[in-house]
Amino acid sequence: MTEIILLGIFSAALLVCILSDVSILVALIFGLGIFSFYAAELGHPPRKIFDMWIAGVKPIKSILITLVLIGIVTAYWRAAGVIPAIIFYVSDFFSPAIILLMTFWLCGLISVLTGTAFGTAATMGIICGSIADNLGVPIWLTGGAILSGCYLGDRCSPMSTSALLVATLTRTDIFKNIVGMIRTSIIPLILASVLYLVAGIFFTGGGAVTVDAKEIFSRVFEINLIVLIPAILIVVLSLFKLKVQLMMTASILACAAIAILIQGMGAIELIKIAVLGYYPSDKVLDEIMSGGGIISMANVVAIVCLSSCYAGIFQVTGFLNRLQSLMISIGKKFSPFVSVLVASIITSMIACNQTLAIMLTHQLCKKVERRAEIFAIQIENSAVIISPMIPWSIASVIVLMPIDAPKISILAAWYLWLIPICNLIIRQKNPSEKNQRD
Repeated sequence: MTEIILLGIFSAALLVCILSDVSILVALIFGLGIFSFYAAELGHPPRKIFDMWIAGVKPIKSILITLVLIGIVTAYWRAAGVIPAIIFYVSDFFSPAIILLMTFWLCGLISVLTGTAFGTAATMGIICGSIADNLGVPIWLTGGAILSGCYLGDRCSPMSTSALLVATLTRTDIFKNIVGMIRTSIIPLILASVLYLVAGIFFTGGGAVTVDAKEIFSRVFEINLIVLIPAILIVVLSLFKLKVQLMMTASILACAAIAILIQGMGAIELIKIAVLGYYPSDKVLDEIMSGGGIISMANVVAIVCLSSCYAGIFQVTGFLNRLQSLMISIGKKFSPFVSVLVASIITSMIACNQTLAIMLTHQLCKKVERRAEIFAIQIENSAVIISPMIPWSIASVIVLMPIDAPKISILAAWYLWLIPICNLIIRQKNPSEKNQRD
């Protein structure tokens, strides 16, 4: 009972911060305090508790590196003129009616190739967001389409770290899992595509701003095909299945060369942009192209580190054991997928990041569904896509931040909503899963 009370108090703190527009870092620090106090009450000394924190952060070192690289990429793609060049060349081929559908599919394609939602948001997400903005598309709809597209591939790409993590935890074959993920997402994919097409037809504005934006870009930047090399590198290198960190590093180096040789920037200026972000002197350009930099990731890095500390405490103290029993009861009363879905919602709200949510969901529900292949798909259809639907989770914050999309964009991430909904409906109509378990 103590554990459930503490989780309730922590959830209330998160809710208060959200409603009062206070940084959730306050709630996360508060949560770290109460969970550490819980560990202390069990007899663990301060040094041991600190070791628990470190043990929780160690597994997400690669995520922290990726976040730093994303900050640099988002700034350099602006400074080197990559985004302006792409908009300059392709904006005439898009119309407001199809831009949401194209955004969903283009982000989905890149995320399948690269296996990363964050990398997709920092590249194709910015491009589609900028084009959609210039076409007068409501930013919350664009943000929803980008969020859906980014996690389309993050969920089922063979290079996705989340897919690899699920396969590792459940001891299943990732390629067999991908077949199952595709099979359970066909209906949501079709329905989401229809919704984005309909939304593009009925809710988008005109494209008068595009001409002005192209004129500003050509006035400030040197626009030519060479400037597109950093973007092309991301696509080409993904075909060779390189790690996302290597792809981003290659794109960053290409941007630096272009910024110096073509855009006329200095090395010192580039270092400053990498840290602080790109803020052009042109007032009109500043409104549509500012942002990025390592500093823009500081809040997110803090969220990831703090929430990951919880994992170390939960693991050593057995904090989640009582909650695990509750998940087993829910699974017996309803179905294993309902139990996994409930657990993923709880863990995603607590963890504030996808990786930890997946690990905690597996820990809570590994005794609910003992068929490994089915359990793997259930996690993919819950924890993997629920995390980006939590407003304070970095899984949504990182994707929406590059285009300054509001949190309400989550409501337009229709593909993410449809996956669990469709799977719940299908299981309700086909009770064989429960019968087999019994």
